[in-house]
Amino acid sequence: MSRAPARPALRLGALAVLSALLAACAAPHKPVEVATPAHITPATPSTRDLLKLPDPKGKVIVAVYGFRDQTGQYKPSPDSSFSTSVTQGAASMLVKALKDSGWFTPVERESLQELLTERRIVRALDGSQGENAPSIQIPALMPASVLIDGGIVAYDSNVRTGGLGARFLGVGLSTQYRMDQITVNLRSVDIRTGRVLQTVSTTKTIFSYELRPSVYKFVNFKDLLEIEAGVTDNEPTQLCVKEAIEAAVVHLTVQGLKDGSWKLKDENDWSNKVVQDYLRESNTYAVTSVDPSALDRQETQTTQ
Repeated sequence: MSRAPARPALRLGALAVLSALLAACAAPHKPVEVATPAHITPATPSTRDLLKLPDPKGKVIVAVYGFRDQTGQYKPSPDSSFSTSVTQGAASMLVKALKDSGWFTPVERESLQELLTERRIVRALDGSQGENAPSIQIPALMPASVLIDGGIVAYDSNVRTGGLGARFLGVGLSTQYRMDQITVNLRSVDIRTGRVLQTVSTTKTIFSYELRPSVYKFVNFKDLLEIEAGVTDNEPTQLCVKEAIEAAVVHLTVQGLKDGSWKLKDENDWSNKVVQDYLRESNTYAVTSVDPSALDRQETQTTQ
């Protein structure tokens, strides 16, 4: 008779241990501390492809005036009716991707007015120094040969949603997921003629999921045990925009190689794995070699 009262306590302890195990499974990562040091933005698979591109014969000077949010999408209530769903700093991401590729030399155009103001200030200082001070020489601004334009053209939320759950004897586990999609468009334009050289569109899926274990059980006639835990993991939207832009830059570079808009430093690099992978992705047919006549024609047009 003395052992009977211990049974509810043992059952309560066992359920508590089980709940702790479920919570441990639901939270595989330690929560972020309040104060964490800043770090470099993590690389994406597209970043690695961007850095693995072969060397160009000569870098292309490009101008980026802006990379606008053309979706018109705002975050759903109750977050904010005035906060946009995607970043407004995509132009900075594009400039970095172009520079990191090693194929392009971006020149400042987004803050051109501020740049011109600073140059006027420097010119105003010329002659105001001492007699022996050297004169201030300001070189001319570097002109671009190609304009890079485009924008974030689509943001589709709840493209796919779903979930799964199970409960046995008051102990259960449920999960839910949601998929969004973001699409960017990128094009290169010949500044001399206004002709669109290449245009590409890339789409990135934004994945979110929630894992929630729970325990709901009467440990005796009057006492109810209820334990809930959960963890939600959302892909950062700005990293998805960054990856889509970097993939678009790689596709734009490979398309320019195929069309003869720019050339490889070593023609043997045409068999580079990144180049061939992106060619297969963007075409329904396999491209195995460069057409030398097309490259010669493009070089002749550029010289003229």
